[in-house]
Amino acid sequence: MKTSAPDRILLVTGMSGAGKSTVLNTLEDMGWEVVDNLPFQLLDRLLATRAPEGVSTQRPLALGIDSRTRGFDADLIVARVKAMGGDENGRLSMLFMDCSGAELERRYSETRRRHPLAADRPATDGIARERELVAPLRRGAEHIIDTTASTTNTLKQDIRARFSEWGQAPMSVAVMSFGYSRGVPRNADLMFDMRFLQNPYWVPELRPQSGQQEPVAAYIQSDPAYDAAVCKIEDLILTLLPRYGAEGKAYVTIAFGCTGGRHRSVHVAERIARLLANQGFAPTLSHRDLARSVEGRSVDEAAETGKRPSL
Repeated sequence: MKTSAPDRILLVTGMSGAGKSTVLNTLEDMGWEVVDNLPFQLLDRLLATRAPEGVSTQRPLALGIDSRTRGFDADLIVARVKAMGGDENGRLSMLFMDCSGAELERRYSETRRRHPLAADRPATDGIARERELVAPLRRGAEHIIDTTASTTNTLKQDIRARFSEWGQAPMSVAVMSFGYSRGVPRNADLMFDMRFLQNPYWVPELRPQSGQQEPVAAYIQSDPAYDAAVCKIEDLILTLLPRYGAEGKAYVTIAFGCTGGRHRSVHVAERIARLLANQGFAPTLSHRDLARSVEGRSVDEAAETGKRPSL
């Protein structure tokens, strides 16, 4: 039986209720070895354990740990992660799952579960206490995902995009479009506002189309500010991405927004994704609000007239 340690080890931690279990289940579905709630002091013993015959020892390993784990000590964990970062037995990185306090309260209330650090008190007390305990982990994490506005499906997609090629690609790049009327994406690293461009929504024949269609693209490109502005954005992105890679950043999300997320942001996101593909980055592309409409009116119209549609 083989005893070599995995090439990659990911420590999954964060706020209780923020999605750690979903992350671990997703990684396991992707073929990772997953161990949850292992006392961190036993990590060396785990790595020294022999794998069964026929089971690869090189598949990535995910370790779930949080404030409920026996012997939990955030400062000790951070120190160990730093010490093992360049260890020949495997590169240890940390993913921190975060979420707003209000959303965590809502989730605990909805599921009628007690917070693990407030068995006889309101969930608010446990959330505040846990945030203090895990603060060193958040500061030391290489990856941070805020799930306040995420669904289970979007979190799974995020994990697959970030870690499906871990160990093969130096950095994963995601390009997305969104509508400001529905809020900004919480996990964007770079965000560009396309609302300075002329809006195809106000051209009746273009209104039902999207930024993926040629008539809309031609209209947006006819804006006098288009060429200079978008070229400068492209130059900035191509300047920053190699620097992010050199600093060891594993995942970068580039977001483009317009009023409703259907025309201008979609067109520019498509253009940037093509550019990055030509530059060898193999980006993923998504359009958060492209298919959304409310009560027969687009979000563009409701936002431009100052009336927010009911969601």
